[in-house]
Amino acid sequence: MTHSTLIVTESGPQIVDTVAEHAGEGDTLIQVSHSSVNYKDAMALDGNRGVLRNLPTVPGIDAVGTVVSSPTLEEGTLVTVNGFGIGERRNGGFTPQLRIDASQVTVLPSLFDAPTAAAIGTAGYTAALCVAGVERTLYPLDTLGVKERGPILVTGATGGVGSIAVQLLAARGFTVHAVTGRAEEHGDWLRSLGAAEIVDRAEFAEPGKPLQRTAYAGLVDTLGSTPLVNALARLEWGAPAAACGLAAGPDLKGTVLPFILRGVQLIGINSVDTPAPLRAEAWELLAESLDVDALRASTRTVSFEGAIEVGRELLQGTAHGRTVVEV
Repeated sequence: MTHSTLIVTESGPQIVDTVAEHAGEGDTLIQVSHSSVNYKDAMALDGNRGVLRNLPTVPGIDAVGTVVSSPTLEEGTLVTVNGFGIGERRNGGFTPQLRIDASQVTVLPSLFDAPTAAAIGTAGYTAALCVAGVERTLYPLDTLGVKERGPILVTGATGGVGSIAVQLLAARGFTVHAVTGRAEEHGDWLRSLGAAEIVDRAEFAEPGKPLQRTAYAGLVDTLGSTPLVNALARLEWGAPAAACGLAAGPDLKGTVLPFILRGVQLIGINSVDTPAPLRAEAWELLAESLDVDALRASTRTVSFEGAIEVGRELLQGTAHGRTVVEV
């Protein structure tokens, strides 16, 4: 039986017959059943050389499947690989088998099946890293009596990371304000995830004062650039800001005033190279707090052909929720 692989070449994305080289190298072999389409995958499918270091490359920064052989993992174990350069520096998850070192494989909590784990993917795992980072800062402050916990702001809330962050934060007892440029279209959906208020992205789009009226006790930011600078300017004393994205741009043209006058704490979230213990913590947080039914309701499943189209939608800003790819 011939299997198919989605690969990006100089001519763009192509679906080709699978060959052994598509799996890459490593001491563990995984039979991949599912992947997902993230913003970074969309950039890869578009041939963005800032993401794809070499061509041709199999995209897919997520891979979910079962262990075929490994020096440390039991055969048949359901696992995921998120980041570690797959789909960027080396072949990724849009192919039926993946070889990678066991140290870079995460054993999934028993709550999740393969399609659900793929729906979570790097987006959900990154959202969990952000939530864990926010909690790691806020809870000690609360214990010390520094302040009552106010609302947490989530930018890019209709995206994969943002939407899961909204749901996780709400499930863990936070009041969530969700920022979107499409309030009329997606406001009701964000409220169903747990957002208490919908905030217009236009409020953050233009450069503002370095310190603005305080409104938020924390931030999960997926946008970067001017929206992040404005959000930092509205954070309360000691508030954590977990920054994980650059949808609005990689620049940060602000001042140090939020940090030195209000004690704001900027937390960088790098999902690609996160050490294994923090990855395990993030997946356990997801197992504790993720509304699996809500995630499934906002997830679509596509083939390789559909993945290419979803990539275009993500780059155009017309997609929302999560997309699972059946490999």
